[in-house]
Amino acid sequence: MLRLSVIVILLMAFLSSCSKEEGEGGTSVITGKVYVQLYDDTGTFIINEYYAPEEDVYIIYGNDEIYSDRFRTNFDGGYRFKYLREGNYTVFAYSEDLTGTVPSGVVAVKKNVKIKDSGQTVEVDDIVIQKKD
Repeated sequence: MLRLSVIVILLMAFLSSCSKEEGEGGTSVITGKVYVQLYDDTGTFIINEYYAPEEDVYIIYGNDEIYSDRFRTNFDGGYRFKYLREGNYTVFAYSEDLTGTVPSGVVAVKKNVKIKDSGQTVEVDDIVIQKKD
């Protein structure tokens, strides 16, 4: 009986010392909006600005190299990633490369986010992307 008690105590100590990695399974939320600066066809002058409906926003959990989830913005440009644990995250959306220096023609506009407490809602500054008309 003593042996079983020692094993249970050691197992509980081990499990409580393990920290959970970033990702789903928590009670925190990351929210924000994507904002578009629409340029003329030369990429010189802004001709319109608006919050972007139907724009893909991605989230990376911790130090992962590949995105972990994707959200399509609402009619008002808003996005929300729910059920997150404490830790570090990167949210991003793709913007057109108006400089013409990136072979793919797009660049990621990233925001680093830290969730410090469970149950926290973190509002991210606008992700500003550029597009040509």
